[in-house]
Amino acid sequence: MSPAPVSVELDRTSPVPLYYQLAQALERSILNGELVPGDRIENEIDLAKRLTLSRPTARQAIQALVDKGLLVRKRGVGTQVVRNEVHRAVELTSLYEDLIAAGQTPSTELLDYRLGRPDEEIADELGIEHDAQVVSIRRLRSADDVPLAILSNYIPAELAPAPDELQSKGLYQCLRGRGITIAQAQQRIGARISDDEESRLLDEPAGGAVLTMQRVAFNESGTAIELGRHVYRASRYFFDVSVFSR
Repeated sequence: MSPAPVSVELDRTSPVPLYYQLAQALERSILNGELVPGDRIENEIDLAKRLTLSRPTARQAIQALVDKGLLVRKRGVGTQVVRNEVHRAVELTSLYEDLIAAGQTPSTELLDYRLGRPDEEIADELGIEHDAQVVSIRRLRSADDVPLAILSNYIPAELAPAPDELQSKGLYQCLRGRGITIAQAQQRIGARISDDEESRLLDEPAGGAVLTMQRVAFNESGTAIELGRHVYRASRYFFDVSVFSR
């Protein structure tokens, strides 16, 4: 299907740069639903020709929206609309299930899966002996093929799902399949600068900000089930919190 031209009005007498006016017009079309996830937009050559702009101006406008996570370039496909930032309520749910509930398509790349002894801090967080066996899992989670989060989890070996399960299901879904219910958790949210590997995996500029979340989840009897240490792409991910007066 050919990309449908988006209605764009440019004010060439305005001091506002033309690339910015074009980027704003395209963004409005995405946010108001005129363009929906999966829609292709005109390439920079066609866009520049139709609007009588230079090709670098059209390219700069498109790149601005790619940087904001509203558009994605796919080889052999073109430039497509992706979903806007992920807003996640701070609740006892998994990212995988939250993405499905939001109408997005999650996918998982298993980066590491290993069995071994935990370090002292992990053992203490899980309330287990330091010589116990723990499965360490590291995954890259994407939404609609856009990298979103690096998920690191530490689970007592006897509870851990198999590697192939984790590539097709969320962790909590896998645990429920084993009769394990997560009843409560202790969670800490923060932010820091990404390292080189995180920047590469999340497709973010080197040294950019990432959101962090550490969670220790417990079953109904108060036994720690898993420790999660996650890193989220700050340009596309938010935690929403409701607060009440006392």
